Amino acid sequence: MRASDLFPEPPQAVAGQPAGGVRARLTGGVLPGVIAACLVLGGCASKPLIPYSTDTPPLALLPASQSGVQDKRARFREIFCAVLQARGPELPDYRPCEDALNRIGTEPAGTGKPVDLGPSMRHLVAVVVPGIGYECFEPWLNAPGTVPKHLREFGYDGMLLKVDALSGSANNARQIRDAIMAMPPAAGAPRLVLVGYSKGAPDILQAVVAYPEIRSRVAAVVTAAGAVGGSALANDAEQYQADMLRHFPGATCDSGDGGAVESLRPAIRKAWLAGNPLPRDVRYYSLVTLPRPERISSILTSSYDKLARIDGRNDSQVIFYDQIVPGSTLMGYVNADHWALAVPIARTHTTIGSMFVTQNAYPREALTEAVLRFVEEDLAAPGPARGGM
Repeated sequence: MRASDLFPEPPQAVAGQPAGGVRARLTGGVLPGVIAACLVLGGCASKPLIPYSTDTPPLALLPASQSGVQDKRARFREIFCAVLQARGPELPDYRPCEDALNRIGTEPAGTGKPVDLGPSMRHLVAVVVPGIGYECFEPWLNAPGTVPKHLREFGYDGMLLKVDALSGSANNARQIRDAIMAMPPAAGAPRLVLVGYSKGAPDILQAVVAYPEIRSRVAAVVTAAGAVGGSALANDAEQYQADMLRHFPGATCDSGDGGAVESLRPAIRKAWLAGNPLPRDVRYYSLVTLPRPERISSILTSSYDKLARIDGRNDSQVIFYDQIVPGSTLMGYVNADHWALAVPIARTHTTIGSMFVTQNAYPREALTEAVLRFVEEDLAAPGPARGGM
């Protein structure tokens, strides 16, 4: 989640009021704040989002198949569809499989292999590293915790790894390292699947490169709507704008090292990728958010339109090709915007959901189960670990 695309009003400001009162409060108090917040990064500036510069590594935009990326979308689709069919409407925000995933280009044919929906044999644990600002608005969001609860029914588990909300990736990489090393090592094969959402993706990649001692404890790295190559929106933003999240109602975050926005700039991310080949003893998986335009929440259309000046294939925060880890396995293209993938705003704040975060519903429980089932199956397949270029 981006620093500026947040709601500055606490839920209790509109709770318990009649519809007319709620609308008045939204019009007179919440709505201007929402619009102002979104315009910080989705504003009207006419300057290029990626300015002219010679301070960049040589770059090339290539088909994924020519950049060391393995295309396994077909198998992930089989697994996700099987999970959705088996769990059905029992889980929140159900969608048919063809609406949950997008087909981009020529997707390979499915394998036809059966999908094991029984208890996990490896008991993988999804360790989620969140995006920018999460610690600041986490109390307000009051997420229901349904994803870990669902995973435990099938022998998996999930947890959130706390990192600084407003610090740069190098600082957060150290926190990831310390948190992993503080966990009791699991007997047998490693079970930790590091899941980097948004800025959490580069935070994890830096940790894996900088701290080799954690690699033996990590089963895999998954990036989900990851800002792997950065976001051009960060070129038009400053850290002081992100720092305003410290004043979000109920926030307990601090300014950290003040490097969050800079660490999301494309020039920084691409230079880091060029100078830091990913270690090959870890498996990497990329899950990309590439929604159909009608699946962008109304509050995110300004930032979507701004990024569309570069490429209309974006999730309102990150362009689709900047979400893929070099040398990774491509799992799929999710038909959801940047928030809908991982931040359940509409589930806990229905008024805001119905008026502003209008496309926030997504079957996250089923998606997370499918991700872990896919990774578990892929890790068990023969072949060398992949990563790097």
